[in-house]
Amino acid sequence: MFSQDAFRRVQATLRTVEQKYNLRVLYACESGSRAWGFASQDSDYDVRFIYVHRQDWYLSVQERRDVFELPLTRDLDVSGWELRKALRLLQKSNPPLLEWLRSPVVYRRDPAFVPDFKTLAEQFYSPRRCFLHYLHMGYGNYRDYLQGREQVSLKKYLYVFRPLLACRWIEQGLGPVPMLFQQLVDHVLDTRWELHVREELAALVTSKRSGDELALAPANPVLSQFIETELKRLDALAPPRETAGNAEELDLFFRRYCVAA
Repeated sequence: MFSQDAFRRVQATLRTVEQKYNLRVLYACESGSRAWGFASQDSDYDVRFIYVHRQDWYLSVQERRDVFELPLTRDLDVSGWELRKALRLLQKSNPPLLEWLRSPVVYRRDPAFVPDFKTLAEQFYSPRRCFLHYLHMGYGNYRDYLQGREQVSLKKYLYVFRPLLACRWIEQGLGPVPMLFQQLVDHVLDTRWELHVREELAALVTSKRSGDELALAPANPVLSQFIETELKRLDALAPPRETAGNAEELDLFFRRYCVAA
């Protein structure tokens, strides 16, 4: 489900962005269904990246845009966060940012920046904030796309299950949540008591990969029952512990890579 032609187009797009806007891409990865492992044939390539401007860009009294977004072209969805914004989000243990660091598809990887950034991310990882983020996402996706519906989009079931399994991952103390959906299934769904759920999910992933992006199907009673029960169970749990890193480390990190830009 991954095109070498698309990989080359992403690489070319990143080079064009760097040259045209005078910035440096430090890290770029795939985020979304292709990184989660259940893309269909017409899924977009969701490219996300962290970038830094030249030092003079930061020496201004004007507020400047810290998000970069390209218009959607063909099947490429490309956007990025400026380094200072990324560090501010890292301080809040932003789950999407933490997931980027675990993407199975990496388009660009600065050899010095990435290991340093991952080490910094470990200091600011908050199980509590991530747990509440995924629980809220699970509730919202279930309410908006599945609850009370006889016909549902196949991908919406997966978009509810992924945050719920992420909550279990955090509940079990396994650290930051991985990108790959199957990794979540293998580690947090019991092979004995939840075998039917695993089987239904496997069939759904297979159907999603081979079907149309907007394909509809009848509501699945096995998966729906699991979702309703799990939402109640997770909501009754005491949220995990909070953590807080040293904000001065963020400043030092930013200065180091801003100067090097």
